[in-house]
Amino acid sequence: MPKKKDYINGLPDPSGLKEEILKKYPPKVAKKRAKSMIINDPAVDQEIQANVRTIPGIITQRGCTYAGCKGVVLGPTRDIINLVHGPIGCSFYAWLTRRNQTRPAESDENFMTYAFSTDMQDENIVFGGEAKLKEAIREAYEIFKPKAIGIFSTCPVGLIGDDVHAVARDMKAELGINIFGFSCEGYRGVSQSAGHHIANNGVFKNVVGLNDRPRAGKFQVNLLGEYNIGGDAFEIERLFEEAGITLLSTFSGNSTIKSMEYAHTADLNMVMCHRSINYIAEMMEEKYGIPWIKVNFIGAEASAKSLRKVAEYFDDAELTAKVEEIVAREMAKVKAVADTVKPKVEGKLAMMFVGGSRAHHYQELFTELGIRVVSAGYEFAHRDDYEGRKVIPNIKIDADTRNIEELEVTKDEAHFRPDLVEKKAKLEASGYEFKDYAGMMPDMAKNSLVIDDVNHWETEKLIEFYKPDIFCAGIKEKYVVQKLGVPLKQLHSYDYGGPYAAFGGAVNFYREMERMLATNIWKKVDAPWKHEPEIVGSITIEA
Repeated sequence: MPKKKDYINGLPDPSGLKEEILKKYPPKVAKKRAKSMIINDPAVDQEIQANVRTIPGIITQRGCTYAGCKGVVLGPTRDIINLVHGPIGCSFYAWLTRRNQTRPAESDENFMTYAFSTDMQDENIVFGGEAKLKEAIREAYEIFKPKAIGIFSTCPVGLIGDDVHAVARDMKAELGINIFGFSCEGYRGVSQSAGHHIANNGVFKNVVGLNDRPRAGKFQVNLLGEYNIGGDAFEIERLFEEAGITLLSTFSGNSTIKSMEYAHTADLNMVMCHRSINYIAEMMEEKYGIPWIKVNFIGAEASAKSLRKVAEYFDDAELTAKVEEIVAREMAKVKAVADTVKPKVEGKLAMMFVGGSRAHHYQELFTELGIRVVSAGYEFAHRDDYEGRKVIPNIKIDADTRNIEELEVTKDEAHFRPDLVEKKAKLEASGYEFKDYAGMMPDMAKNSLVIDDVNHWETEKLIEFYKPDIFCAGIKEKYVVQKLGVPLKQLHSYDYGGPYAAFGGAVNFYREMERMLATNIWKKVDAPWKHEPEIVGSITIEA
């Protein structure tokens, strides 16, 4: 640990750590990685390198484009058959690995418990797999009679040139249901972020706007970027229902394609995970005039703030009073648990490297318990997720990003809502913020270390330096970190826990932290390699 004089703002000065990490890289690699490691200062505009290719040979936490498209955005949707076109290996990720939950009515379809794949073999790679894909679609339709089928391309499909979009058009004409494809081969982008963008485009083109159903409530909203891991969406839905807010559609927790078809009739879009879903929010505003706001239902204070922001948007006295009643009741429950747990965990150190907005949102929960976040970062963020949307005009569009189709969106004269445009203008004039996201770095403490696309080597050095009390990441890092004597909490799938969203979720998280941190058991972990000689090398020349 650093000496007392090396502490700044109550946190150890990480400049020496950064230098030590970079020394092990070849000079060119070190120069690149240095741009993705920022010693944070919220008072200064700092630029971080993000959304660039992982350096070959480095053990990254990232997932692929297919994972972002199929696993994240479409995976939690229950009434569509998500058919993976490719060898069977990638289809493992098609089977509830993210613990997305859903609650279908007794008569509703639920295909989430199935894994659908074309199971391509060597002969399909050599001679093409389009015939097999058509056969699989026919078989799935014959057995399940779905109203929609999505086709997801894996790497071999892109390499051999199967046209999943042509197959989708042919089979849509043959079967008379909605069938559409995604060119989401794993290699198409630098991370799963590309898959989010591709999925947004596909859903917007092929689903949103297909059903002009009548209004179903006084206050109609969509929730974007909430994936109901561990039941998070259920907690949020409960609050909306009690407040009298009609949640038309969620993209994509506890979701249906049917509800996405009439999402364009909403009065407001709320964006949770900025990275995965801001594309649809932007396109729906362009086409239908529906404004969007950034919300966060992770953390009790954040949940209260988000509910109040929705009530402020609708400017209805009855709704505002109901929201205040809910907030007062729920916060009292939360405070009772926090008062018990906080003395046991206050002052502990946390680190988190999680995709989406989670590495930012979960800092709310840690702050409520007095746990300090000393280092954090994203797996697949862009600069605006770190620095805020103000930097979007300055982000350089690189070759990898150009692999993703940019839709040309125009106003839908038949469905455009000029009343919402007028409402937005009036609220903005009064100081209400739309389309705003300040990013993670301004909310982090001075002298905390922000790292994009952290790798295995860097993770080990971070743990050695900070000696954190808890590390938040995913399954790939879980067991290595635990063998270092540090408890790891998965914030991708919650380790069979949750929900952690809204007020009830905050209570669950507090108790989970008490269970994990108010114990010395992790200090007794003694990995065998701690007592064996270590061979350490460094590369000083470029290959």
